Amino acid sequence: MRIEDTGFRRLLMAGSAGAALVLSLATAQVALAQDSTPAADDDAGSIVVTGSRIDRKGFDAPTPTTVVGESELRQGARPSIAQVLNDLPQFRATQSPASTVANTNSSSSAMDLRGLGVTRTLTLLNNRRFTGSSDLNTVPQGLVKRVEIVTGGASAAWGSGAIGGVVNIMLDDDLEGLTIGAQNGVSSRGDGYRYSFDGTFGTHFADGRGHFMIGAEYQNDEGILDRNSRKNVGSANLFSPTTGDHDYILVRDVNSSTTSLGGLITSGTLKGQTFNSDGTLRAFQYGSQISGSTMVGGEGVATNDEYALTNPYQRVNSYARASFEVGDATFWADGSYSRIWAKYPFYAENGTYTLSASNPYLSQSIRDQLAAAGETSIKVGRFFEDYGYRTFGYYRQNVEGAIGVDGSFADGKWRYSAYYSHGENRNMQSYDNQITGANLTAALDAVTDSSGNIVCRTALTDPTTACRPLNILGEGAASQDAIDYVFGNVARVVYTTKLDSAGASLRGDPFSTWAGPVSVAFGAEARWEEQVTNSLDATSAAKGFSRFNFSPLDGGFNVQEAFGEVAIPLLDQPFSKLDVNGAARYSRYSTSGGIWSWKLGVTDRIFDNLLLRVSRSRDIRSGSLAELYTTTTTSFTTVAENGSTYSITRYGGGNANLKPEIGSTLTAGAVFTPTFLPGFNLSVDYYNIKLKDAITSLGAQDVISGCANGNTDLCSQIVRDTAGAPTTIYTTYINLAEYKTAGVDIEASYTLPLSKVSGGLGGTMRFRGLATYVDKVLINDGMTSVDRAGDVGDNVSFGTPHWRATGSINYSSQDVSVDARVRYVGGGKFNHALDIANNDIAARVYVDLGAQVNVDKFTLFANVNNLFDRDPPLTTYGAIHYDTIGRYMTVGAKVRF
Repeated sequence: MRIEDTGFRRLLMAGSAGAALVLSLATAQVALAQDSTPAADDDAGSIVVTGSRIDRKGFDAPTPTTVVGESELRQGARPSIAQVLNDLPQFRATQSPASTVANTNSSSSAMDLRGLGVTRTLTLLNNRRFTGSSDLNTVPQGLVKRVEIVTGGASAAWGSGAIGGVVNIMLDDDLEGLTIGAQNGVSSRGDGYRYSFDGTFGTHFADGRGHFMIGAEYQNDEGILDRNSRKNVGSANLFSPTTGDHDYILVRDVNSSTTSLGGLITSGTLKGQTFNSDGTLRAFQYGSQISGSTMVGGEGVATNDEYALTNPYQRVNSYARASFEVGDATFWADGSYSRIWAKYPFYAENGTYTLSASNPYLSQSIRDQLAAAGETSIKVGRFFEDYGYRTFGYYRQNVEGAIGVDGSFADGKWRYSAYYSHGENRNMQSYDNQITGANLTAALDAVTDSSGNIVCRTALTDPTTACRPLNILGEGAASQDAIDYVFGNVARVVYTTKLDSAGASLRGDPFSTWAGPVSVAFGAEARWEEQVTNSLDATSAAKGFSRFNFSPLDGGFNVQEAFGEVAIPLLDQPFSKLDVNGAARYSRYSTSGGIWSWKLGVTDRIFDNLLLRVSRSRDIRSGSLAELYTTTTTSFTTVAENGSTYSITRYGGGNANLKPEIGSTLTAGAVFTPTFLPGFNLSVDYYNIKLKDAITSLGAQDVISGCANGNTDLCSQIVRDTAGAPTTIYTTYINLAEYKTAGVDIEASYTLPLSKVSGGLGGTMRFRGLATYVDKVLINDGMTSVDRAGDVGDNVSFGTPHWRATGSINYSSQDVSVDARVRYVGGGKFNHALDIANNDIAARVYVDLGAQVNVDKFTLFANVNNLFDRDPPLTTYGAIHYDTIGRYMTVGAKVRF
């Protein structure tokens, strides 16, 4: 491999010693892989029951639960917890630094179980809600002990938002000692350089009654700004060919046929001519085919070339917790601070502009031709790359604090918990180098005054005007005064989201039946959520920018809830241990009134070898702050309609008139843990989720298709030009009629201490495999029902591969850990609802290697993800299901004191 990039050199210099040692181990034991077995990372007596409020030791929850332990958290050296979890087949990578490439959710990392959307996955920190749940970059990874994942409906136990399931991040409350670490990584192409520093400290005091812990991280990710550095993700797009038997085809090098860098005349007798830098005309070089406003090849500009493959960002986060035992009670307080920020190019201004045929920047020859043709104006399509890209900047700052108490009474038979937390997330967004619409209109209306000077028309009546005429006819032709007048403005907004939450619960075993103790849990919770606009620039408030105007966002709601849960053993015999579990919750929302959720489940453990489980739940979710009140978000994409393709602007945003959605979830499965094969576990679970009045934001193509199928509500969200072509699509949140998904989860693990094979062998082998088969993803918009399971194109809302799987093998001892992992992402159709010539997308298999060496107090590690550098499929925007970065290498070290 040839080393040409300074980023690659930085990686090698920073980690050469550790990499050499680790690489030698990986070469010797390439078949070995990393452990994902949760039991290996948890204390033998720990209770892992996320899907239930019941905390009786040995209780089997009826809802499937997956645990991600310490070894899996470090697998692949992922930069955030969210990206660790996105490697699991139950998740869909809807939001990550690699998937939010061209919108203003920049570098957010939120969880999406079942592909139902991030708002239907409830993310908790130590069993409670927190403001950082929308972006898991806020949680220091060094403090995380494990992550517990419920892959079934859990609203009755944990509240609104748990339709897809629950992600519960559990911190290491018994942390001891000081650990400091650093790591850096780079792609095999020498870009995507990332480095980070982290530290954790924990100690007990007061004879063990008190405990204090603190952790912090800093990370700098330079991102990958050049999309064309990766095959299939540059200016590839969906295109309507002029020949062939299909309506569309996915092709590379798709560019605009209606704009150019120097200005393209798009109407009249001079149509098809583009301006040179000196204002003269020449024939525009069109591509081989033209469809709508796009073409293959030619000298046009592709909007897809103008946004990053992965967004750059910097982030810092910290968390501290102190606890103290007083009798049978433990009082605690914690606080956290995080900030993520960046600024990077975000599209050059472009559009079609009308000029008077007498515009003095037009040469006399051109004006004569227009006069001879009887034309009083011309339309010029223009990309303003020569005057600088618009840049998007942001910072998101999260501050949160909480206090609480956990305790017991009656000799430990009853346990209680109570807490209160307050968090504020401050979000600043800005666009630099904005065009002010009114200024552009005035500056384009150029005339000659009585002295022969070219001025704005407004100067004829107002000599003191600040307007300066803008020459858009040829690259670099405009004066600096005109550029400053039209460009260089800043759109800026600051929002603050606030969350106050409080809760109290009581758990215990009030009495026993013939089969064992009856366990109950009950309590109450309340929360107040609010979003306010702290500041907004005056031009955005007046919708004065040509595009990307921020909007004020103010709103809030509150909810009060009461819940109860009971677990009743019905049979306790060697051949069968039968339990029934029920839960109910009443929630009263200030926006939508009262609503019930419930769950009923049954488990039966047979001969301690087989656990059968089934659950049925009614889950609810009211609209979130973002869905009700969020500001307008903007992105570019391409849509297909009537055999043509069009580049459009997509606007998303909130809808205060949303109704609550109601889900019905059925899970049924079995867990096989044979006593004759200790260390082996196999679980197979079926799930079926039906969602009514689903709150969602459709993709631009889905809006077009739904309108064509007769949904007039969707037609009203499309803005068209005078020729009827779509130019703008609003994809604000709406209630769809119905949403259904069903599938099967499979998980198998085996832990083998090698001493059981031979007394002279040391270390442990661990094997783990997880797979999810998605049978259907039915979207019913009230007019038609479309199954999106197996649709894997990037512009398809809810598209999900039928199969995703991961398999890993790990060898670990006190000194060495070596691992290999295989990730499988199924293929399918780009969009089965469209007639696309190359609609079939093949599956991808990724191989990851990693190793870790412990030398005294030091730990050295290295990882290679996507070892064989598999290319993503051809994509129009960004392939969320597939790896777009390619081979990526990370090395690092930790020292413990």
